[in-house]
Amino acid sequence: MSGSGQNIRLIPGEVDLATLRCIYQRSVHLSLADEAYAAITRAQQTVDDIVATGKVVYGINTGFGKLAQTQIPSQRLAELQRNLVLSHSVGLGDLLPDNVTRLVMATKIISLARGHSGVRIELIHALLALFNAGILPCIPEKGSVGASGDLAPLAHLSLMLLGEGDVRVDGQRIPASEGLARVGLQPIVLGPKEGLALLNGTQVSTALALRGLFEAENVFAAGLVAGALSLEAIKGSVKPFDARIHAARGQHGQIAVAAAVSELLLGSEILHSHSHCGRVQDPYSIRCVPQVMGACLDNLHHAARVLQIEANAASDNPLVFSDSGDVISGGNFHAEPVAFAADIIALAIAEIGAISERRLALLLDTGLSGLPAFLVHDGGVNSGFMIAQVTAAALASENKSLAHPGSVDSLPTSANQEDHVSMATYAARRLGSMCFNTAAVVGIEAMAAAQGIDFHRPLQSSAALEQQLSRIRARVAFLDRDRLLAPDIEAMRLWASSDAWPDTLTALLPSQRSFTQ
Repeated sequence: MSGSGQNIRLIPGEVDLATLRCIYQRSVHLSLADEAYAAITRAQQTVDDIVATGKVVYGINTGFGKLAQTQIPSQRLAELQRNLVLSHSVGLGDLLPDNVTRLVMATKIISLARGHSGVRIELIHALLALFNAGILPCIPEKGSVGASGDLAPLAHLSLMLLGEGDVRVDGQRIPASEGLARVGLQPIVLGPKEGLALLNGTQVSTALALRGLFEAENVFAAGLVAGALSLEAIKGSVKPFDARIHAARGQHGQIAVAAAVSELLLGSEILHSHSHCGRVQDPYSIRCVPQVMGACLDNLHHAARVLQIEANAASDNPLVFSDSGDVISGGNFHAEPVAFAADIIALAIAEIGAISERRLALLLDTGLSGLPAFLVHDGGVNSGFMIAQVTAAALASENKSLAHPGSVDSLPTSANQEDHVSMATYAARRLGSMCFNTAAVVGIEAMAAAQGIDFHRPLQSSAALEQQLSRIRARVAFLDRDRLLAPDIEAMRLWASSDAWPDTLTALLPSQRSFTQ
């Protein structure tokens, strides 16, 4: 794939995480690589040949699910596909946000353009035209069990092509028919298999999991900054970050995190000021940052690899293999890989917040930190950061419940034809709430650590950390006496949710890399 600025050229099967993150973060213009068109045309011709010969093939001229044995006459195939979309549009709840919807549309375009779905090029062009015009389907977030594809949410996407339902443009909700008219399109009459190709697939669960990954990367980087600031605030030891310790174990994430934190601390006057203090061991939340955060990083990389593959996958059913003329029913719509990836990301998000909350508690405990109790002078009259830590504890605890794996759940559907499902869509959706929680926890820790470092002035931290301290102080002031802290906590949550981190940290993140498939 090649992309320049706001223009991204999609090569189906080769879309990398950096490009997907770009689509998530901002409005872009998508186009399809020329080399994709031949495979799309061949697959569609294979479907046309089946219809012309009257051969009975699931998904082309049969009913669906438990009704797969029912043959549909050729004159009713358009009705079949339209009814499929209408009957499956049963989603509920809040609409997916625009950034997630962009990912859903982009990954659906990629999947259809792999040349295994048998749809017309015109259908893909319609999706591209709508995407590029910023006309996004209204997709309710609830209603998918993550098998047989994300049926309900993808049906709501497909309604747009029929001119049914609503779309969203710049946050405004308008009728889909009006959205089509804005790009010069008439409502589409779906051809054989096209409705099924649109509805089958893992694009919604994958898009939600990608959101979770990208937001988890942000809070991971913020967590490393906050941890380094906390180490400075308590005048902790840098010895546990010695590269020899981590090489002796050999875990890749651990080695990388230790090196990154060591680089963040280079040149710190605060570290130099207590180099002979005799301090032997810090609590685990400081000393074991490489081990805990390194394990989180390794899991994020594993999940990222799975999601990059899935974002490029042909995941509808049946699949067309035009070289042999075969149309084969299988189960690529089953989102178990996405469910596992989402659960792994959930564990990482929860642990980033859990260790951050413990460092925050350490900062407030004057017996362990050596700092004023609750990081404020005139304690008693002032409570300082006491209750901010309660908020952090509440959010970290909430994430423990949310981290329960979704992939271990299953509830049969379609009269037991679909008797094992992945629950990937919920598994991926809950990552948004978890990232919100962890960003708040990490933000509170960083605010508290900045407070602790200010007690050591005029000593300076490293150049890298002083830059982050300036970013923090641009958002929140030193707490000299009690004040309303909720706005400060929200400002710091946004700090932890940003992607403006030192290069030494962004280089660790999986969306900065491509994986060989």
